[in-house]
Amino acid sequence: HTNSRLCRSSGNKIVPKLKRSVLGFLPVLSWLPRYSLRDNALGDLTSGISVGIMHLPLGLAYALLAGTPPVYGLYTSFYPTLVYFFFGTSKHISIGPFAVTSLMVGIVTETLAPNSNYMTLNGTNGTAVLDSTALYNDRVRIASSLTVLCGIFQFAMGLLQVGFIATYLSDPLVRGYTTGASIQVVLSQLSNTFGISTLLYTGPLSQIYVSIHIEIHKHYISLPLLLVNFHPSLCPFKLNTCFAKKLPAPIPIELIIIFATIISYYSNLNGLYKVAVVGQIPKGLLAPRNPDISLWGSVAGSAFSLAIVGYAISISLGKTFGLKYGYKVDSNQELIALGLCNTAGGFFQCHFITPSLARSLLQETTGGKTQVTGIVSAVVLLIIILEIGPLFQQLPKAVLACIIYVNMKGMFMQFSDIPALWKSNKVDLMVWLVTLVSVVLLNLDIGLAVSVGFSILTVIFRTQLPRYSILGQVPGTELYLEMDAYEEVKEIPGIIIFRSSTTIYYTNAELYLDALQEKVVCVCVLVIHA
Repeated sequence: HTNSRLCRSSGNKIVPKLKRSVLGFLPVLSWLPRYSLRDNALGDLTSGISVGIMHLPLGLAYALLAGTPPVYGLYTSFYPTLVYFFFGTSKHISIGPFAVTSLMVGIVTETLAPNSNYMTLNGTNGTAVLDSTALYNDRVRIASSLTVLCGIFQFAMGLLQVGFIATYLSDPLVRGYTTGASIQVVLSQLSNTFGISTLLYTGPLSQIYVSIHIEIHKHYISLPLLLVNFHPSLCPFKLNTCFAKKLPAPIPIELIIIFATIISYYSNLNGLYKVAVVGQIPKGLLAPRNPDISLWGSVAGSAFSLAIVGYAISISLGKTFGLKYGYKVDSNQELIALGLCNTAGGFFQCHFITPSLARSLLQETTGGKTQVTGIVSAVVLLIIILEIGPLFQQLPKAVLACIIYVNMKGMFMQFSDIPALWKSNKVDLMVWLVTLVSVVLLNLDIGLAVSVGFSILTVIFRTQLPRYSILGQVPGTELYLEMDAYEEVKEIPGIIIFRSSTTIYYTNAELYLDALQEKVVCVCVLVIHA
């Protein structure tokens, strides 16, 4: 009888613990049974359709940044969205390709598979011809293998419960990093915008060299390309500005791909003016393929940087929405969810994913309330991939570059952080500026390392130079303020309240003791003179 009671007792403890573990690993099992069709279905449906449509131009555009054929951006938008539905804890973030992380992938693919390695001589006239098929096959293989490794890093960190690592990436650091990366994104698309072929530059100052190269060869700028690029891009801006109060919602700039494709097709821009277009977009889904493990040694550093940056962006957006709508976003589970999204996506030849600010804001403003929005957007994407995609084969790449510029607008608005931080915290402003400059000049991976190192130095600096003060009581209240700053504050007879702005540990213990003795002596002298 005693043994049976012990078994029942241990069983009663194991079952709830096992249930909590399963529900924690698969959050969909906890919220989906309580899903309210009446309260959430219409908003999720509307939002899912809107986000799914937005995935089309952004997927095509961000694939260019990653160095892969545009259609792979659609695959990258589709598969990870399905995975996040089951494992994610944020109700409002939109999973898919993002400009900053796509550029980080593109740097890796262009470094390991540069155009120069795929040039062959034309037997007829002896000119060099790019073997684009072999080039893009290798870049897709590199991008997908890199993505799988990123996913493994994120999944492992989630299992090891190291979600707290995001706390070491302060908000000024993340915002400075994304702003600097946005500048890199814009610079990387100048060649598509102006129709100028550039040499491959890698490492520090690479984008500066690209800009100089474009300046030197500016006489090769394609006028038809500029007309295609800028003229349609201004229309939604003008309409949104002129009719801002009358329009129920802003006209999405992404709609220009429809008009641009029609113009390109009927004007034969590719044939007559050599305007680069998206090219073949095959119907259907690709079969899964194993990653090339032999590449992992050469991309491990970039994979770890990507994993950290992607997680920092995700948890920052997720917690912002969670705080606004009153629900909890589990940082460790988000690592697991992102890890599974990237691992599964990598097997289906996707490149790295993380939430996008533009898509997430659209999902929120159009009424999305739960992760069901992601399933609806995935269905829209599936229809595009299976049926509609080939209609956009004549879409000029310059228009995709224009879409990238427009979606960077929110990132460039972060420059308003500079006056705000100047007023509130100059050390945080230094972190923001150093991060921005290091990312622009030293490239994304080295810039991240420099900015994290500088941020840690500021933490050490703050602990070594804290603010010490003696507190007194405001008469008739329970308030205790600095005696040096407020004349009305009075000391408490027989008691000295000493305050330090930082915690005590072995590196600043001696400084703390010296400051304490100095302050106490000063107070005693003042008392004697009084």
